[in-house]
Amino acid sequence: MPFPDEVVSPLAVVDYRSQWPLEFAQSARQLRAAMGGVPVDIDHVGSTSVPGLAAKDCIDVQIRVPSIDEARDVALLSAIGFRCRPEPWNRTEVSGGIACRKLVFAPPVGARPCNVHLRESTGPNARYALLFRDYLRADEPARRAWGAFKQRLAASVPDLFDYGQSKATATEILMTSAERWATDTTWTVPPPQPRRPPRDDG
Repeated sequence: MPFPDEVVSPLAVVDYRSQWPLEFAQSARQLRAAMGGVPVDIDHVGSTSVPGLAAKDCIDVQIRVPSIDEARDVALLSAIGFRCRPEPWNRTEVSGGIACRKLVFAPPVGARPCNVHLRESTGPNARYALLFRDYLRADEPARRAWGAFKQRLAASVPDLFDYGQSKATATEILMTSAERWATDTTWTVPPPQPRRPPRDDG
């Protein structure tokens, strides 16, 4: 659930905005600096990661780590103002019939809206997030249909929690198609992006 400073009413699903990838990149740099060598990779996921897709104006960031160490991870992100969401559904999720650990963080007070999802790199939930993104990037009819569905849903279900609950069933149907696409195209989880060396301006 949102922290009090995050409450936005009414819920809105807006047309794709070209600045979303740039805003993700800014967040990713900040998070990587805070976590040092811990992450395997930091991914732009969720609807704002799909060019042309309508979305809530909230960036979803996935941090893939070798294993979750709650004390370490919360301390590292708390040091730069990120707040661990306490709800049970923000600590465990079922993907492929497997219960997976995760941590979800809200941004610092006053910062750009985002959700930071910390998942184990080999977990099916990390794969799920990447498959959702890559399928909708590749399939234009699915992308248009999903965006239109979300805009209709947001207009009729303005409460964020109810919106999420209503969207969950439709997401599972979408992901059935995504799994077929993954099989047909031999899609696999993208390898970690190479880390750029620090700039030397001297």
